[in-house]
Amino acid sequence: MKRISVKTSQPYEVLIERGGLAKSGGYIAEVTRSRRAAVITDDIVEKLHLKTVKDSLEAAGFECSVFVFSNGEQSKCLDNLGRIYDFLCESNITRSDIIIALGGGVVGDITGFAAASYLRGVDFVQIPTTLLAQVDSSVGGKTAIDISGGKNLVGAFKQPALVICDSDALKTLPHKILAEGMGECIKYGMIRDEKLFELMESHCLENVDEIMDEMVYSCIDIKRQVVENDEFDRGERMLLNFGHTLGHAIEGWHSYKDIAHGEGVAAGMCMITDRLAPQLSERLKKCVKAYKLPTGSDIPMSELLPFCSKDKKNEANDINYIICREVGKGEIVKVPFSEFCRLMEG
Repeated sequence: MKRISVKTSQPYEVLIERGGLAKSGGYIAEVTRSRRAAVITDDIVEKLHLKTVKDSLEAAGFECSVFVFSNGEQSKCLDNLGRIYDFLCESNITRSDIIIALGGGVVGDITGFAAASYLRGVDFVQIPTTLLAQVDSSVGGKTAIDISGGKNLVGAFKQPALVICDSDALKTLPHKILAEGMGECIKYGMIRDEKLFELMESHCLENVDEIMDEMVYSCIDIKRQVVENDEFDRGERMLLNFGHTLGHAIEGWHSYKDIAHGEGVAAGMCMITDRLAPQLSERLKKCVKAYKLPTGSDIPMSELLPFCSKDKKNEANDINYIICREVGKGEIVKVPFSEFCRLMEG
């Protein structure tokens, strides 16, 4: 097992271990005195992993209640959040109990926001079961739901009490979902670690399990460094949004259907690199293609830019975007939104 200690306002550990789901009850028992747990998951993860985690929790002495919702981004909404609150109330969850997010990014985001806001804060544990959630959304304390105005516009910072990453769980993922997580992994290599990027360059989707443990550890450690330096997303943490400005716009254009987040990020990274760092474009695209991810979008830029104007990183009439002029070196650039439009349409 590998451990990464995240030293934020609420310090916690990320445990990376094959077979970790079956040991999760014992690990969670070490971070809470309560023995009452509310497990929140979706209907896909329920069939794959719920029994393993629930059996482990019960073996460690936990009384468990479970809430299952329909998988997909459409469930990261106010209506479902309300149902989770009702479930927590009916389960008699108190401030001293523990909430467990078992699933991918949608489960982690909405569960984390429920934990941040129910009773003004209940401890929660992340057990991410997708690659994207393991390397990105489970670490760092960002929680959120979507509203009609945009993705992740309502949320809170809520650091987990513990994160448990089991690489074996990733073997159950369809190739499309595994590929989605690779979009975020490639991002980490591009913004901070050329050796990590080279490791991914030397593999492809079909044999990525050979490097999974090393890759997941490296990605999480990069995120740890960035989050410790900028927990509340006021500066350096913006680096983690490489590819996201255009990626979120592509997702928004599709009404958050038919395109996964990691696919949008991959396309967004390639598109902004094409425009602003063409010397890296072919290298990045080759790596992205090796993991069956899109390298661009057919949507006219004029239709994407209005979505970019709603980006959370915007300030007044300015926009912050991320560019990598060298592999492993991301930079934050702040320009008037009108200048960003000119750069993207030029």
